[in-house]
Amino acid sequence: MRIISQLHEQFSQPLLAWFDRFGRKDLPWQNPRTPYRVWVSEIMLQQTQVKTVIPYFVRFMENFPELWHLANATEDEVLALWSGLGYYGRARNLHKTAKIICEQHQGVFPYQLEELIALPGIGESTAAAIASQAFNLATAILDGNVKRVLCRYFMVGGFLEQTTTKKTLWRLANQCMPTYRCADYTQAIMDLGAICCTTKNPDCTHCPLQTTCLAKLQDQVSQFPHKKIKKILPHKEEQFLLLHNEDNKIFLEKRPPVGLWGGLWCIPSISMDSCPEAFIKQNYQFECLNVKELLHLKHSFSHFHLHIRALSVYTRAQEYSVYESTGKWFSPNEVVHLGLAKPVTTIIKHFQEMLGSTV
Repeated sequence: MRIISQLHEQFSQPLLAWFDRFGRKDLPWQNPRTPYRVWVSEIMLQQTQVKTVIPYFVRFMENFPELWHLANATEDEVLALWSGLGYYGRARNLHKTAKIICEQHQGVFPYQLEELIALPGIGESTAAAIASQAFNLATAILDGNVKRVLCRYFMVGGFLEQTTTKKTLWRLANQCMPTYRCADYTQAIMDLGAICCTTKNPDCTHCPLQTTCLAKLQDQVSQFPHKKIKKILPHKEEQFLLLHNEDNKIFLEKRPPVGLWGGLWCIPSISMDSCPEAFIKQNYQFECLNVKELLHLKHSFSHFHLHIRALSVYTRAQEYSVYESTGKWFSPNEVVHLGLAKPVTTIIKHFQEMLGSTV
């Protein structure tokens, strides 16, 4: 108990005092801070920076201001608003969870960690963040910012992915968690990692924990957390085929629910050594009247880089010439309401600009 008390005196108290002066208090999900808004923000913030999330969150809330709006939406409507944010499984899980809460919890957001973790897309740290920020409960979180702060403050060795390191960090996170101002503390420790205790060029001079931080005291801040050697990502090449007809409608296919761009609408793609005309004739029975090069672009995933050669393919095919299970023709006005993979959005916009209009 003495150690815990000392930690609060040396860690949580100065951190909260710093937060009162310098912490972020005007983030869109903080005003008003409801369980629904906190949950959506926490899912969006997984693997994504705050500045990237803010415009997506605002747009999402404009379309789905309450939980039941999201539950009643179609998956396409949800994915359309998520388009460009990446990690699309998060959006599908968000939609599933909204339905579960409405159907099984009478629309009332659960606050017990066990109930939260049982919902799709909510892990231990996300559940704790929701419980602490939405319900002011003393549930410690362990996101990337918190891991970095704790690793430096206590000089925790080992790689962050190691089980032993995670266990140590969870223990320390729980010991540092105060039983009061829980929502503020959770935001404070995340803010400290984002503002002072950054990955590169940490601002130790303005850190409220500098007098007791072990890494700072031993001049080893840059050594923590231990860095894993980054893998060199492989490169892949593909041709993306933007099929369009005389009505300027675009042919799109919906991806399977799992895998890359799961559930999103995409244009057909083939290997670099495949013939576009032969592929289209064989797979769709469309006659290619004109094939033009549109642009080249690169899109990076977490595990490989994709180099895309985009082609526009003009065909006289009509809507009725395609089976529903294969794909669909969409007008420019319809395309903007679909969940599209980011490179596909770029390709379609480029194509529309060439035609003198924009998506």
